[in-house]
Amino acid sequence: MRRGRRIAVDVGDARIGVASCDPDGVLATPVETVPGRDIPAAQRRLAAIVAEYEPIEVVVGLPRSLSGGEGPAAKKVRTFAQGLAQGIAPVPVRLVDERMSTVTAAQGLRASGVSSKKGRGVVDQAAAVVILQNALETERSSGKAPGESVQVVI
Repeated sequence: MRRGRRIAVDVGDARIGVASCDPDGVLATPVETVPGRDIPAAQRRLAAIVAEYEPIEVVVGLPRSLSGGEGPAAKKVRTFAQGLAQGIAPVPVRLVDERMSTVTAAQGLRASGVSSKKGRGVVDQAAAVVILQNALETERSSGKAPGESVQVVI
């Protein structure tokens, strides 16, 4: 397991959830929810978070269907991740499978007593936590960085 903090991003149409982990990669915690409708502004805010947290990488949740295929949402996230990678280089960006992360996060919030109305603002952060925890577990069990690397196009 590589040592160093990571940032996870859950990209949605309206909001972008952000989570971080400790340098040992043990515990993922929510950071903030970034408004997602203005993509350039969102990417600037994410770049500022990356500058503040100094992660070894950023993992972006890639929405796949249950069968593993990719649809329009995955294409949108790939485009977003490419722009983010260019904006935060040389910090690497990786795409990781995020199937069911929002569902898992919403269930966890409901189980802890957070209403769906109050949870709207934090479900994206909670989904980013789920994405990051899964990425950390994948790396811990496989010994390899999770997901696929996003190449910076110059």
